[in-house]
Amino acid sequence: MQETFVRLRSRYWPDHLLGEILSKRWTETAIPVIVLIIVAFALSQAISGFLSPNGLADTARQAGEIGFVVLGISLVVIVGGIDLSVGSMFALCDFCALYCLDVLNWPVPAVVVATLICGALLGAVNGFLIGYLRLRAFITTLITLIIYRSAYDLLLVSNSNKIASAFPDIASWTFIGEGKVLGVPSVAIVYVAIAIFGHLFLTRLRPGWHVTAIGGSRRSAYNSGIAVRRTIALCYVASGVLTSIGALFFAARLGTVGGDIGVGLEVTALTATVLGGITLGGGNGSVAKALAGTLIVLLVTNGLTTLSVRGGYNRMVLATILLVAAIIDIRWLKNRARIISKVYVAPTYHYLPPAPSTEIGKGGPFEQNDKLRDVTLIGLGRIEAPEDVILDRHDNLYAGSRHGDIMRFLAPDYQQMEVFAHIGGQPLGMAFDRQDNLYCCIGGMGLYRISPDRKIEKATDETNRSLWSVNDDSRLRLADDLDIADDGRIFFSEATVRYEMHEWPVDGLEARGNGRIICYDPARNTTRTVLRGLKFPNGICIASDRQSILFAETFGCSIKRYWFDGPKQGSVEIVMDNLPGFPDNINVASDGNYWLALVGMRSPALDLAWRMPDFRRRMAKRLPVDEWLFPNINTGCVVKFNEQGKVLESFWDIEGLNHPMITSMREHRGHLYLGGIANNRIGRYKLQNADPNFVQYDKRWGKIT
Repeated sequence: MQETFVRLRSRYWPDHLLGEILSKRWTETAIPVIVLIIVAFALSQAISGFLSPNGLADTARQAGEIGFVVLGISLVVIVGGIDLSVGSMFALCDFCALYCLDVLNWPVPAVVVATLICGALLGAVNGFLIGYLRLRAFITTLITLIIYRSAYDLLLVSNSNKIASAFPDIASWTFIGEGKVLGVPSVAIVYVAIAIFGHLFLTRLRPGWHVTAIGGSRRSAYNSGIAVRRTIALCYVASGVLTSIGALFFAARLGTVGGDIGVGLEVTALTATVLGGITLGGGNGSVAKALAGTLIVLLVTNGLTTLSVRGGYNRMVLATILLVAAIIDIRWLKNRARIISKVYVAPTYHYLPPAPSTEIGKGGPFEQNDKLRDVTLIGLGRIEAPEDVILDRHDNLYAGSRHGDIMRFLAPDYQQMEVFAHIGGQPLGMAFDRQDNLYCCIGGMGLYRISPDRKIEKATDETNRSLWSVNDDSRLRLADDLDIADDGRIFFSEATVRYEMHEWPVDGLEARGNGRIICYDPARNTTRTVLRGLKFPNGICIASDRQSILFAETFGCSIKRYWFDGPKQGSVEIVMDNLPGFPDNINVASDGNYWLALVGMRSPALDLAWRMPDFRRRMAKRLPVDEWLFPNINTGCVVKFNEQGKVLESFWDIEGLNHPMITSMREHRGHLYLGGIANNRIGRYKLQNADPNFVQYDKRWGKIT
């Protein structure tokens, strides 16, 4: 009864939901948006007409003016700096615009250009001192804040009356300050245009990636060849230009200079930046976060002003919000990984019947033997982590390497080894198509294609997102094995959508259906998920009917069949269940049956732990990863089975001298070639009574004529 309750609770209670939410970067934007909605709703209830059309138009004007300043300081924070001088720069640019217009009588276009140049020069001073001279950003901008404010006060003494006495009546200037297009303030339109460009800059352009990379780690960015000093300096220049744009619209709207212009603006802008979710440590931020923070701060300040709260209290509230937001940001940044590790890992109930015996003398199809003792070794000590092996029509042997290479051993003796292709990620499952293109699953990167002339192309690295998924699971985390249907469609497994390749023990700890089968159609260049909720799906093999695939569920210890065509299309049935070990790759045999690699053997302790999700949850919280219970991959074997799931033969290396673990095998011309992701060799075993002319892809696609 207790096991039934645990099983039902683990299956239906979403205990991994909080971990999914906290682990995703999009929540850092969603939370400020939620706060914005709550603030707007609360103020609309407390203040009559607060969200009226006129009120929203006025808020849009202010959001545009202050929003430019927030965009500038956000860019500086993302690159790993801070700018406390934006308020003083805002005041100087406001003075520059009104002085050029009212005193010098310059035309409006010249005033605009002069104001932008003024902002760029003021920002360039900060950029030179911080970017090139490598001074501390906080102290430097605090000093320039004082210098710029002093300069503004001195200019104001001798020129304020000249500016105040002028009343220019220029249509274009009035439009800048008060104009509307279809009821939308001109400043809001310009802000939206620049915000869109800023979003594209940070997310789609290489310079924007450089900004984020520098904020994340300056040393790593420098070692990668990024011009760190120049990029930092240009970010401060951009901050000055954006501040000058806000000041330009402010000057056109109010047409005044005063001692309080820009005072406290740095607090307002920095509060909006942090409140929007842009990390003070740098390396993380977006335009959407800056916009959300700007709107929250404006709604709060406008609401307090409407409620007749004195200015001193207004600034005190903003300072308090900034302090609280900074504390949360710093503490969350420091403890994020630890918090997520406690709530993200969500074990579920997983029951397996007692495993079949493999002991010698007990009989049975899985009885251990020593058939693999005398395998011939290929590439001993010269190749690392050959997870899958495959042979082409010319008998050349291919295998992956943990260094990101696909190695080729040349026939007939396989002594000469060369790098066939360098991809960068760990090559896993491989398959040839009709044109002899080699398709390969790359851990963490997706599905890649290597042409016979060694041209490397990405086939796909994403699929359709799950409709009800909390996190965006469209990216391929662990594409594992594949096979190709007669019409060219490629079916491949993704072992887990929640963890990266090196985190596979955590997926085993969860024993949750995190995996899926995906179909990539090269003719249409489309990718879609055809089967979900699988326990670490691994090996894939097109069945003899050419309308279905056999696939392995590694942590489910089973082989299943999925029909992608024919009268049973979309249905799944079990072929083999309750295997004594963890199934990996599947491939065809020359006699029409199938080869299966068991990467490791089950243990009673893990089988018991899989029925105790609370125990595994406590284990994940209290013990380091290297002390967890997780699937053993030290000893494995190869079995041959038919389509009815009957085991026909098994092959073992009891002492583990040649192949202590096996992840793949491939029959070719009377031999069985063995791969293992933890091995530094490839095995070649002479099969008895096998077809000496069998070539897998000649049988599939036909011989070359």
